[in-house]
Amino acid sequence: MFGSPMASDRETPGPGDDVRMRGFRHRATVEEALAAALDGIAPLPAAEVPLAAAAGRVTAMAVISDVDVPSFARATMDGYAVRAADTFGASAYNPVVLRLGGESMPGRAPAGEVAPGTAWGIMTGAPLPPGADAVLRAEDAEEAAGTVAARAAVPGGRNVGRVGEDVRRGREVIPAGRLLLPQDVGLLSSVGAATVAVHRRPRVRVIVSGNELLPPGTRPEGTRITDANGPMLAALVERDGGVVEEWCHLPDEEEAMRAALARPGADVVVTAGAVSVGREDRVPLLVAELGDLLIHGVAMRPSSPTGVGRIGEARVLLLPGNPVSCLVAYDFFAGPVVRTLGGRPAAWPYPAVTLPLAGRISSQIGRTDYARVRVRSRRVEPIAVGGAGVLSSAAAADGFVVVPPGSEGFPEGHPVVVHLYRPLGEEA
Repeated sequence: MFGSPMASDRETPGPGDDVRMRGFRHRATVEEALAAALDGIAPLPAAEVPLAAAAGRVTAMAVISDVDVPSFARATMDGYAVRAADTFGASAYNPVVLRLGGESMPGRAPAGEVAPGTAWGIMTGAPLPPGADAVLRAEDAEEAAGTVAARAAVPGGRNVGRVGEDVRRGREVIPAGRLLLPQDVGLLSSVGAATVAVHRRPRVRVIVSGNELLPPGTRPEGTRITDANGPMLAALVERDGGVVEEWCHLPDEEEAMRAALARPGADVVVTAGAVSVGREDRVPLLVAELGDLLIHGVAMRPSSPTGVGRIGEARVLLLPGNPVSCLVAYDFFAGPVVRTLGGRPAAWPYPAVTLPLAGRISSQIGRTDYARVRVRSRRVEPIAVGGAGVLSSAAAADGFVVVPPGSEGFPEGHPVVVHLYRPLGEEA
């Protein structure tokens, strides 16, 4: 939503006005920030990919079968192809004896037809020979000296897969907008599809900044800490169907940040750190200089310094450097952009369950709160609402509860919606 108070402030700045402070004076609601992030965002164009690479991609158009599957009547049991009428009255105590006339094997056309009073051996998946209209199960028959004793009667069509039983020619087998599962890929292969049109995966540039940060995999030492945001953001982008086009680890240096933001090639730019109002927090200023800073400052906890902007055709999501704040801001604002561009639903990819609270969650009117919680004995235990830098609280949580801005929180026993990071175990 570009008509927020921050957008109008941006248009008429006062003397000496700092674009970073405008957002903090007039913080956007979560809804306004999300609307700004998604405004004008649509799924990316289609690209043909080989079937082997299609799982996890989103179809850009429906797939219509131009074949029947199966294209021939086939046996669904091992046994004998027969004329059903020839088995009328057969039982274990009164078997009907048929002549063994031949056999039908998978992948081969039958060399003849089933004449009256005869039976052909047949394997599962083999074509039903002409003249036959049923398959007698192997366990209901006894073969000896060129004959087959039918010990059960079979009606017409029994144990036979019909033409088009799985897929009819002209049927839509996969709709547009489908996130392809392994079984979908199998179905596409069964109708002869060699490629499939899917939405292009959004290219995401991850920019992590901070003089205090050591590269991932480095042991923290002295007053320096190891970057947690970069690996976390890369994993979130991958989860949401994006591809990390570039991962920049930058010091708090203006020209390096300007170059990383301005460089073309990304559909989405996600920054972590340098987004607040301190002396080194240059990202909002640079986004405003290079493009448009649409939102800066959101009425939520954690993640209040979050921003939304545009540089050229790329949407820019400015995420706080504290790891929990970074996670929350990504899930609220960056994730929906990445998923929408890739053709996926914008909504959270977390299953939800409603359970009673084991303890109170306190909040403040006018602010959205994100509370990390555990689920024990089917009750919700709050872990933390604050603690933006305590990433272990999110790793220990089973999920989170969102407290809306019109609420002061929830009392013990109140039913709440828990968005689950992981499936609940037996202890839940």
